[in-house]
Amino acid sequence: MKKSFAILFALILSQFQAQQNAYYQQAAQYKMDIDVNAEKFTYEGNQTLSYSNNSPDELNVVYFHLYWNAFKPNSMMDQRVGGQGKNGDSRLQKDGVSRLASIPKDQEGAQNIHWIKQNGKNVKFEIQETVMKVYLNESLKPNSKTTFTMEWDAVIPQQIRRSGRNNREGVDMTMSQWYPKIAEYDYDGWATFDYVGREFHAPFADFDVTIKINKDYVVGAGGTLLNPKEVKGYDPSANIKADKNKATWKWTAKNMLDFAWAADRDYSVESFDVPQGPKVFFVYQKNDKTKVWEEAQPLVTKYFQIMNSRFGKYAYPSYAFIQGGDGGMEYGMCTMILGESKNLEDLMGLMVHEGSHSWYQQMLATNEPLRPWMDEGFTSYAESIVMHQLFPPTDERPNPFVDKINAYRGIVQKGIEEPAVWLGDHHDNGTAYSFASYVKGELYLVQLGYIVGEQNLEKIMTEYFKEWSMKHPTDRDFLHIAQKISGMDLKWFHHYWINTTKTIDYGIKDVKYDAKSTTITLVNNSKIPMPIDFSVVTTDKKVVTYQIPMNMTRAWKEKDGYGDFKTEKYWPWTQKEYTITIPYAKSQLSLMGIDLSQRMADVNPADNFVDLK
Repeated sequence: MKKSFAILFALILSQFQAQQNAYYQQAAQYKMDIDVNAEKFTYEGNQTLSYSNNSPDELNVVYFHLYWNAFKPNSMMDQRVGGQGKNGDSRLQKDGVSRLASIPKDQEGAQNIHWIKQNGKNVKFEIQETVMKVYLNESLKPNSKTTFTMEWDAVIPQQIRRSGRNNREGVDMTMSQWYPKIAEYDYDGWATFDYVGREFHAPFADFDVTIKINKDYVVGAGGTLLNPKEVKGYDPSANIKADKNKATWKWTAKNMLDFAWAADRDYSVESFDVPQGPKVFFVYQKNDKTKVWEEAQPLVTKYFQIMNSRFGKYAYPSYAFIQGGDGGMEYGMCTMILGESKNLEDLMGLMVHEGSHSWYQQMLATNEPLRPWMDEGFTSYAESIVMHQLFPPTDERPNPFVDKINAYRGIVQKGIEEPAVWLGDHHDNGTAYSFASYVKGELYLVQLGYIVGEQNLEKIMTEYFKEWSMKHPTDRDFLHIAQKISGMDLKWFHHYWINTTKTIDYGIKDVKYDAKSTTITLVNNSKIPMPIDFSVVTTDKKVVTYQIPMNMTRAWKEKDGYGDFKTEKYWPWTQKEYTITIPYAKSQLSLMGIDLSQRMADVNPADNFVDLK
């Protein structure tokens, strides 16, 4: 009996301890020396990596990403694109045929590992497509460090997606995801998704990077340049130091997920300071096709000021917008973007979106291959808010998200929607991935603001940044903060919106007018229940809103930035219809409707309003 009790007590204790484990995250320090052959588009690399195991687990293997191995015929990326046909990413295929299948042999991406050592001793490793598995000679115990050294050479691939040589705007080298990068390890295990086209994850790390390249090149990077007087482009009084016609660039960066750079002979470098930071660099080919960059400086300054005040202070000393890539892709302290925008608003839309990833991909470093909607969606939400301020619409709009809600309705009508919970690389349709991650991720926050009130949503976003900046939060962490601040149970909403493709569809079913009142019957025609803001506009232009809570939230919205309201009896989520009587005769009313703010993503808004004019 005593023995059984002891076993039971130990089991309970172990479960309690498992739930109480303190948050941890791994850390890395890279020192890299890179020697580039610009004529052949190759480079040689030497790397020392100090890796800290801050987890409670003993590690016997580690994993590295070798992303460039994807850029060749018959790679997993090529197979995935070919299998998806015309449903695949339009940048990776043309008319349903994978662009990777026709990469010439001499332009195939390659990261050739010569050797790896752990603490000075050779270790066994194996290459599994874009993932390298390393078997440790010495197990890495909890709260201990180890040092890896390695040597490799690489072929810079034809630019198909993000990285590579000679992009369509004539940039020589876009060097992103270019080095053997250690994978993230956390409570979910190793983040070792194969690279088949989507995005990335990594532990926070410090970088010390030395790049030797032809002295005529200008390098743009996400980091701090330590020797601007010895290289081209950054200091007008520079005295370029060259050895065998190569200049040496010395870069450093702290507490970032990655280090990216680009190089071109025709780059110009411009810089300016945002009040209270950061210092911003424009690195681009200055010509007739990039004229709008000259108009962007004041708007970029305003952009950082809005983000710093609304969502949290940018943590790094600088940020670089670099012409390179095949659209836009965010990295630590920089982004690679196409530079030849048609107008200022297009350029700023790209800069604002990619820059905002510094908040929701870098500082709040969620696992994007696992939860793409948390990065892309939250970034898109910030983009909509900022762009609404930088470029106020010429037509009157009830909120900054109207276009996104209409786009969401369109994808639902097409019948190709896929759940946002799916892994980023495992969506069957490229368009469905974009809507699940970008649009539904953004509307997650819009719907949340409708449920809890805009003031609470702002508090949630700032508390989320305050508590989880420079960490790796999950959706559970965000939801915990949302529930704590709002006082509401929101698990039902999270489940419906992220894990399913069920939709919202409320309507006005019936209206009965009496001498001094009006009775309205509302109906839920959908699968997602929601609290409802029902409003009337009187003939003297007064707006009166009635909040109809839903019992699953357990607490009700108390205020909302979109106007005052009166709270009615709750609507049980199992009940199809709801009746409300208001103290206005028909002659006193000009309009009545569900959600005059138009934030709720109702897929059929046609029956939401009654116009009595």
